[in-house]
Amino acid sequence: MPSETLAPLKPTDAETLTLRQIHRAASELRRGVPVVLRGEATLCLLAAETASPQAIAELTSLGVDAPILLLAPIRAAAAIRQSVDIGASVTAVRMPAELMVPDTLRALADPTLPQKRITEAFETVAAPADGSAALNLIKLSRLLPAVIAVTARPDIALEAGRHDLVSVQAADVLRYPTLEVAGLRLVASAPVPVADAPDARLVAFRTEGSGLEHLAIVIGKPEEAEAPLVRIHSECFTGDLMGSMRCDCGEQLRGAIRRIAADGDGVVLYLAQEGRGIGLVNKLRAYTLQDRGLDTLDANRALGWGADERNFMTGSAMLSLLGIPRIRLLTNNPEKVAAMEACGVQVLGREEHEFDPNGVNDEYLSTKAARFGHMLDRS
Repeated sequence: MPSETLAPLKPTDAETLTLRQIHRAASELRRGVPVVLRGEATLCLLAAETASPQAIAELTSLGVDAPILLLAPIRAAAAIRQSVDIGASVTAVRMPAELMVPDTLRALADPTLPQKRITEAFETVAAPADGSAALNLIKLSRLLPAVIAVTARPDIALEAGRHDLVSVQAADVLRYPTLEVAGLRLVASAPVPVADAPDARLVAFRTEGSGLEHLAIVIGKPEEAEAPLVRIHSECFTGDLMGSMRCDCGEQLRGAIRRIAADGDGVVLYLAQEGRGIGLVNKLRAYTLQDRGLDTLDANRALGWGADERNFMTGSAMLSLLGIPRIRLLTNNPEKVAAMEACGVQVLGREEHEFDPNGVNDEYLSTKAARFGHMLDRS
């Protein structure tokens, strides 16, 4: 990238339409409505979490074969208690029609619910070629990564039949992180004095075709500084707003504002990526699993999510729109440094941002250090 500036990405008209279509599909899945995924084959999909008996019947009528359930392999291994290929991207499970009902599907998708012990009825089968895209689309809806799929009837596959289902391309779903960043726009800005930074202003960003909004807390004039201090902070409702003691997020947010105000110029990028990108509801589910003995990383994976689902390209795009090409990064996470540098941001230094454990979040902080590689002094 050029040394003086980061060129803002601009989506084409076709990419903007693609973004809108993906978000429409995610919204339909949240409403419990089938959608069409076009790739090597054409699949009709329904989210397990929001499936109703009527929607399951509709999905079945759209296909040429019996529905299968697609799960992340780690979740599948625990749910059906069978050996699966943990290295695969998706596991496909076939079950008798009488078990393809909402209660059973939700229990298979959600490890926080009472688990049904009917494993002998489940059979693993070959996953469809675009199974990964199907799970990714469910993740964009912030639902549990579990989807019911059928191979579409020929009239749907050829778009010859009359139907009102939202349709998306598998390849577009897989490249969504890049599309999302290209569609980011600065939409509003206003002075918002806060206790520790009376000259702060709040800048809002929105992705084309989505209601998703990211914020920047801008202190001083970082666009004029050589390398302003920047904190990349993922939103945390429980820590930032409620003062939860389970994490250190609230302390990190308020501490970053104080630190940047003392430094004179800088930005807190406040990303709408709750729970390392899994969303608030799923984070609460992960808390339930943590209370049963799992750590932060394993709880996310047990739900079918990756350990960290955030898209740090969003942060680099926000800096580009703010006119800030060089920064000093306030973080303990080396992956954030690497992510910013990979996106063309010049990171001239890393400054630590550590807070003492409070007696409740001790294990959380230890997991950050031991399993996520955060540079914390746990001695």
